[in-house]
Amino acid sequence: MFQKKSFSLRDISKLGSNFLKNPIRMIKILANDGISPDGQTLLEEAGYEVDTTRIPQADLPGVIGQYDVLIVRSATKVTKEVIDAGTNLKIIARGGVGLDNIDTDYARSKGITVFNTPAASSQAVAELAFAHMFSLARFLHGSNRAMPVSGGTEYDKLKKKFSDGIQLRGRTLGIIGFGRIGQEAARIGIGLGMNVLAVDPMIDEARIDIKPYNSEYITMAVSVPTVEMDELFAKSDFITLHVPFSGGTPIIGKAQFDKMKKGVCLINTSRGGTVDEEALLEAMASGKVAGAGLDVFDFEPTPRPEILSHPNISLTPHIGASTLEAQANIGLELADRILAFFGDDK
Repeated sequence: MFQKKSFSLRDISKLGSNFLKNPIRMIKILANDGISPDGQTLLEEAGYEVDTTRIPQADLPGVIGQYDVLIVRSATKVTKEVIDAGTNLKIIARGGVGLDNIDTDYARSKGITVFNTPAASSQAVAELAFAHMFSLARFLHGSNRAMPVSGGTEYDKLKKKFSDGIQLRGRTLGIIGFGRIGQEAARIGIGLGMNVLAVDPMIDEARIDIKPYNSEYITMAVSVPTVEMDELFAKSDFITLHVPFSGGTPIIGKAQFDKMKKGVCLINTSRGGTVDEEALLEAMASGKVAGAGLDVFDFEPTPRPEILSHPNISLTPHIGASTLEAQANIGLELADRILAFFGDDK
């Protein structure tokens, strides 16, 4: 049995005095690049303060000291200066794949926990890669540019121009980077009837489960071994990149383009700088590369004009993880991990 304890007025006064000296501070979170409403609600219901005000990069060191948690996506750079100014920071979280915009080693050396949410947006990024493939295969990017301008006056001419498309079924898909997103791309490619070749220095083979959404009866599994890069270059009709990149020498440059099958289409939804854009333009001019689908660029947020105006490049403004479903998943995963860190995981 618990014994009830009584408090005197002196005891109560002492407790109040101690609280004033050591008040319980609310956990403050800066979601500088935003967070989904679901994730924000979960954190606020736990009693945390979530600030979604966008602080410009130059002003961030001046305010970050107020916060216990910093949540970013790709826009905010978490530099040594920001980390040093974040005197109360316990967590730096990236909503999405990769940690290249965070000085991870330095943050962890200061005792700050750093994590991302790689699984939450895998399907969204893989589906965007295929959106670019379909666009290039059927000239949707060109047709969508031309139809509003001359569709009413040169309809038959445009019909002839865009009638030499190809189907993805039976084509070979090369996947560079066979982690979560790469394997999701393989799942879609296999479902479409593509031959899949994958390259990853850390993976020898991956089991790809293929199951219709919410189906209780139909399921299958395919084992996909990885191959050498030169084989992928020589055989692939479409190549999609799903690799981390933190700067330095591009993964795809002139030497790699020279090894590719003539008429290949290249998709990059990973990171700007992964592909040498000058070498890409040269490869497209020579006919080695028939088309490219780009979601990321060297000079974001101001991609070079030659890329933006090229008739054989399908373009999106870095929206790989920007679906309603992916953002909800990212927000919920961020919230769950933050709550677990502070011991509020219910």
